[in-house]
Amino acid sequence: MYKHILLPTDGSTLAMRGVKAGLALAKTLNAKVTTIHANPGIGVEFFQTDGAIPEEVINAETARLKEAERDYLAKVRAEADKLGVACDTVGISNRIADEAIIATAKKRRCDLVVMASHGRTGITAVLLGSVATRVLTHSKVPVLIWRV
Repeated sequence: MYKHILLPTDGSTLAMRGVKAGLALAKTLNAKVTTIHANPGIGVEFFQTDGAIPEEVINAETARLKEAERDYLAKVRAEADKLGVACDTVGISNRIADEAIIATAKKRRCDLVVMASHGRTGITAVLLGSVATRVLTHSKVPVLIWRV
């Protein structure tokens, strides 16, 4: 069955529900997990001001995002440790989370991706889309969506 499960997280409560489901599955299957956070970095919207942004402000925001990444990955590792599931962590800089997830699944030779989704339907799903939908659509690795 599955031996290496990828668990994406953005640090949200919703993502952690998917992570916990993936960890429970990994425990049952005696599989290892890799958790990934795609750090979006500072986007162009940060620079849309009339004046120059001081370098210390840019550095502070970059440090804040990196610290959040470390916290998110540490929470997953702590949950995995509680269950006795082997867990590796990957922080990657990529504004396009679905691409980072798919690339990491391939690179790390994961055989399943487990992630949560709001389960939006109709026009909301069309307008907002979702990382989960894009991973499900484009991944060559099987994807289990934990719908909340």
